[in-house]
Amino acid sequence: MALTFSTALSGLSAHSTAIDVVGNNLANLNTVGFKGSTASFQDLVSQSIGAAGSNNQVGLGVNRPGVFRGYTQGSIQLSNGPLDAAIQGDGFFVARNSTNQLLLTRAGNFQVDASGNLLTANGDRVQGWGQTAGVLNTTGPVGNITLPFGVLRMPVATTKFSISGNLNAATANTGKFAAPVEVIDSLGTSHVVTVTFTKTGNNAWDYKVTAPGEEVTGGTAGTPSELATGSLTFDSAGKLTSPAAGASGSVTVNFRNLANGAADMEMKWDLYTADRQPMLTQISQASAVSGTNQNGSQAAQIAKVGVADGGQIVATYSNGQQSVIAQLALASVVNPESLVSIGDNEFQLGSNTSAPAIGLPDTGGRGKVMGEALEASNVDLAREFTNLIIYQRGYQANSRVITTLDELSQETNNLKR
Repeated sequence: MALTFSTALSGLSAHSTAIDVVGNNLANLNTVGFKGSTASFQDLVSQSIGAAGSNNQVGLGVNRPGVFRGYTQGSIQLSNGPLDAAIQGDGFFVARNSTNQLLLTRAGNFQVDASGNLLTANGDRVQGWGQTAGVLNTTGPVGNITLPFGVLRMPVATTKFSISGNLNAATANTGKFAAPVEVIDSLGTSHVVTVTFTKTGNNAWDYKVTAPGEEVTGGTAGTPSELATGSLTFDSAGKLTSPAAGASGSVTVNFRNLANGAADMEMKWDLYTADRQPMLTQISQASAVSGTNQNGSQAAQIAKVGVADGGQIVATYSNGQQSVIAQLALASVVNPESLVSIGDNEFQLGSNTSAPAIGLPDTGGRGKVMGEALEASNVDLAREFTNLIIYQRGYQANSRVITTLDELSQETNNLKR
């Protein structure tokens, strides 16, 4: 009878542990990236009763249940955090703590400290690739991601520009049309150069590129300074034929002796697209510019940083331009169930955990990264409530065994009366 008490007590202990597992799952119902656990029951070794060699066996109860974490996908929820990221598929974000220990997490609610270091919610350094000398190299080893807040982005001088538009074929000879284009010098100063088209005959136009006279050393205010001249020829369908597409499909524009001390500018005015389609037409419609483009940029500071799909960290500068300044890394683990939870949504490698394979998202079996989103807990509320009822019934049943044994013991003690 003593063994039966022990068997029932093992049942109480096992079901109590299982209820603890359910309680922990429910407590983390809204924890970002949380992975719920399940209890796995196992019976204890059986004892043989009756004659030797008989097959009469009675179990000795239930062992303490094993607790196994499930890494099924949690739902992806859009967030308002620009640095939030969610993993869709397998893999973990990689971080290192203050002792440089490798940690893994599914929680992508990242933040930035005063030094620009990208951190987990627990304050550990997020791993990936950052820029070195302005170049992002994702083939090297991963390291701490530091965002260059407060660093001034140097200006880039314009080396080429283009104009898309139409010249009115019905314009009388000597008729003019002007198209202004903004360009940037080596000091980041903006200048407006003007391309003036003058019709010289059927399907023929001259052009003159000028800059304000006061912006050129020795120039005269109010008198444009000439930078380039030439002519354009169109065919009977209004398509540009000269200069022809190819090596000569652009015009050299030299903007020298800038009054502000910037370096001389040698620019190419592209007349054709990359696939050799002319940007200028000549048909009987009003002369108009549909768009201009140039490759220079003024000095700028980072105005906003966010995680884009794919795990790229993109900086938006005060001049409106964007640049990829870092890349998040993901780690895949063959046997994630062997990872050890250390709290704060983080895991460390267990004694039998395979070496993590760290690389770019969406490669090597690693999942995709979605920007400005978070992965919710994968706890299924309905399943947990169902398990809670089952474990409660199991606990009650084992307690009833103890009650019954107690009654039997009392009956046995009463036999002597």
